[in-house]
Amino acid sequence: MSNFNRRRFMSSTGALMGAMLAAGLFTSSAMAADFPTAKVNTTKLAVTDKTVKVGILHSATGTMAISETGSIQAEKLAIAQINAMGGVLGRKIEVIQEDGASDWPTFAEKSRKLLVNDKVATVFGCWTSASRKAALPVFEKENGLLFYPTFYEGLEQSKNVFYTGQEATQQILAGLDWIAKEKKAKTFYLIGS
Repeated sequence: MSNFNRRRFMSSTGALMGAMLAAGLFTSSAMAADFPTAKVNTTKLAVTDKTVKVGILHSATGTMAISETGSIQAEKLAIAQINAMGGVLGRKIEVIQEDGASDWPTFAEKSRKLLVNDKVATVFGCWTSASRKAALPVFEKENGLLFYPTFYEGLEQSKNVFYTGQEATQQILAGLDWIAKEKKAKTFYLIGS
């Protein structure tokens, strides 16, 4: 019997694509020649002959900035490294960064700007569940793609979001299974915020 799980498949696919990009498997400019996009240039879409536009949407200001600054820096570092290796299919990644300003309605507004006005291929961001939930209707309406970078509470799925972190049972159950097996524990107390 198959143990197919959409979330596991999407997470694995995203991880595989990230690993392939990091390994430089999609960086050959020769590969780009096999996929001409001259017509795309005239439509002002996210992918052109030379670039792929992506959005970064985190709180660079406000109360959440202290938590989200690391994500901004990590995403920019990864993009710089990919660009240094030749980009994606020979195309450099162009970053358009917006500030959610620790304000959930602003995340929806900036998501719309990135998807509709800037026409990015994807958006990396929305650190909190509140910012993700505020932006989700925009991603679904505009058929945009959001890479959500951290754990979350579960009970939500969307074809427009790669949930890259675990939900609570994926974090806790593996640890409990290990404790029960290795330490022969029979009683558990979970204390958390």
